[in-house]
This record gives sequence, structure tokens and C-alpha cells, in this order.
Amino acid sequence: MFVGKSVVITGGGSGIGAALARGFAANGAHVCVGDLNEDAAHRIATDVNGVAVTCDVRCETDVQNLIETAQKKFGDVDIFISNAGLAKPEPAHAASAANDVWQLNWEVHVMSHVYAARALLPTMIKRGNGHLVNVASAAGLLNQIGDAAYSATKHAAVSFAESLAISHNDDGIDISVVCPQYVATPLIEMSDDTVVSGSLLSADDAAQQILNGIAAKDFMILPHPQVADYCKIRGSDHASWLSGMKGLRRKFLRESETGELKDMHNFV
Repeated sequence: MFVGKSVVITGGGSGIGAALARGFAANGAHVCVGDLNEDAAHRIATDVNGVAVTCDVRCETDVQNLIETAQKKFGDVDIFISNAGLAKPEPAHAASAANDVWQLNWEVHVMSHVYAARALLPTMIKRGNGHLVNVASAAGLLNQIGDAAYSATKHAAVSFAESLAISHNDDGIDISVVCPQYVATPLIEMSDDTVVSGSLLSADDAAQQILNGIAAKDFMILPHPQVADYCKIRGSDHASWLSGMKGLRRKFLRESETGELKDMHNFV
């Protein structure tokens, strides 16, 4: 499916990124793994016979170096996956997260995508092909209770992906945005061996859905298909959707044993 393709993945040292690295490699791709955690990047790169690069996606020169390393090793980048992410739930009310937390969310969830596109678009436009894959979240289409900074920046990530598609599909460049709900990854303090059920997906299951979407050149990739139904409700009757979300928040606060993000999947 991806034989001979050069693929770069940020946040590739764990979670969905690591599962994607394994999936691409299993399908014949050459994989460059970028991650802030040097040891994790090298571990996954070794597993997939790829190359590892320590990369802080908040730094544009780091993203450029990641791309240049992949180009030197494997040639032109065919698929770039902006997957790095973070979650820092708000300490109190919806505006209570500190300015540096909002800035961190902006840099990781939005500007890292901009840096990758800025570095790759000129060559992709010139050759008339390439695929940019921006991993956002269902929170970018709906909302994440308890983390306004995450929700706001994931909405921006979806919007930027739309702008890329509008401007550059006609240049032969494919754009995808990935919007999963809850996946058992370190982002929500879960490990790869977490037993999954209900709406909680394993990283491997989510990665397979993403791989299928990339192969089909889908713009919107929803590892949790039910998100499409929620979006229809939000679009057709925003007031009712807000009412449902407020009810969900009340239920979560009332019934959750920990009140932590890792438990939210039990309520959706």
C-alpha cells in the first residue's frame, strides 16, 4: 500500500505515532521518526528499520531538520504526519489555564503543522504530489470538556487543514485531517497494553483506520465513525448539542471516580 514511500511522523515515539510508524513500515514505507523523547524515537526507528530524529515541534528549525534528515536518507518526503500533541486540563474554570499553557497548545497543535507545510509545500507544489496529514482531534470538530486550550487549538488545526486542501489540492497535493476521540495512549495516561472497550480504541486500531484513510486520500479521517453523527447534530441544532454537552459534563463530574481526562471515554 505504501511501498517505497518516504514517510515522516512527529510524535512518533509513542501512541498513535508509534503505531503509524509500525503500520507504514509493515506496508513497505521508509519511516523517519521524530519525537521530543530521543530514546523513544530511536526505539521505534530501530523497530521499523527507519531513522530517528530528536524534534521539538515548537521549534521551526527542528521541524526543518527533521525533514532534511528524511530527504537525505530516503529522498523526497511523500507523506508527512504532524502527530505530536499534548493535553494539560484546565485547573479550574474554562479560562484558568495559564498563558504559557495556551501558548504551548498553540505551538504544538497549530504552528507545528504550519512549520511542516511551510517547509514542504514548495517542493511538493513543484513536483505536483505529496500528502500532508494533520492529526487534530474530535475536539477540533466538537469540544473537549475540561480543556478549553486543547479544544480551541484543535479547532484551529482542522481549519488550517481545510485551508491547505482548498489552496493546494489543485496542485496535486493531498491533505488529510485526523479527528479521533479517545485512544489509549500516553496523552491520556494510558499505555499500549491498556485493555480497551467501548469508545476507547487502541493505538494500533486507530492507526489502522488512519492508514486506510491516507491510502484512500480522504480529507476527513474519523477513527471513531460516530463523530460524524455528532457533527451533524452540532451543525443542525447547536443549542441542543450544547445542552447535551452540558449534561455530559454534569454526569462526568457527578459519576467519575477521578474526574480525570483518562476516564472521560467511559461517558461518551
